[in-house]
Amino acid sequence: MMRIFDPHIHMTSRTTDDYEAMYAAGVRAVVEPAFWLGQPRTSPASFLDYFDSLLGWEPFRAAQYGIAHHCTLALNPKEANDPRCTPVLDALPRYLVKDNVVAVGEIGYDSMTPAEDTALAAQLQLAADHGLPAMVHTPHRDKLAGLRRTLDVVRESALPADRVLVDHLNETTVKEAKDSGAWLGFSVYPDTKMDETRMVALLREYGAERVLVNSAADWGRSDPLKTRKVGDLMLAEGFTEDEVDRVLWRNPVAFYGLSGRLELDVTPSGATHEGNSILRGGA
Repeated sequence: MMRIFDPHIHMTSRTTDDYEAMYAAGVRAVVEPAFWLGQPRTSPASFLDYFDSLLGWEPFRAAQYGIAHHCTLALNPKEANDPRCTPVLDALPRYLVKDNVVAVGEIGYDSMTPAEDTALAAQLQLAADHGLPAMVHTPHRDKLAGLRRTLDVVRESALPADRVLVDHLNETTVKEAKDSGAWLGFSVYPDTKMDETRMVALLREYGAERVLVNSAADWGRSDPLKTRKVGDLMLAEGFTEDEVDRVLWRNPVAFYGLSGRLELDVTPSGATHEGNSILRGGA
């Protein structure tokens, strides 16, 4: 059976039906990066409640369906521009020591502002201080300029490039990201960014080394089974089962394993979490 580790998926925005379907498709582990919620947060306290849910409620939900859940925590690029939110940087150190946190992320750029420069540099330093890798979001606009600016900041930081995952790559950014020595992340979507066919073409051109494929599924139009669809197309296009396993399992295990905290054995912790159940009407 194909084993899958989705290294970037926002399960907070998905239902338990998705967990069930993901398990049936071969997903056995996920990493959920902290990101914005659609509606702007108005204080650091809302971040802290969100971080707590990524460390408690979501691992509980995932384990009920046989899936190991870890997270990355950070002030995301979009909200790095809001002075109401930036004090969360002061609270991050006490969260980055938690066992389930396997990287600092999502960090990076949205609009490439000075405030985003400051937040990115500060959080790369936090990653270095805590012995964690970093998961970097490249902007959806001006992608090549955003990648180059990101790599410049990484080079100036205390965190080596081989401890950085540069995500949301595409055909215009993959070569420079690969040449930097960073890990390469690709988000596969139904309509935008990468699709399965483009992803398989890039794997054929650039190889599978340090490549991670994710669904980045969230509240928008997205598909938590895109990882499986990439694996199926890889096999149909002549890739070996070993190559599929490398991309969809061993590479994400290797990257997030840099944290020293990856735990892939799943043990459901009981019927409730802090008195709450994922079942309606009872335990």
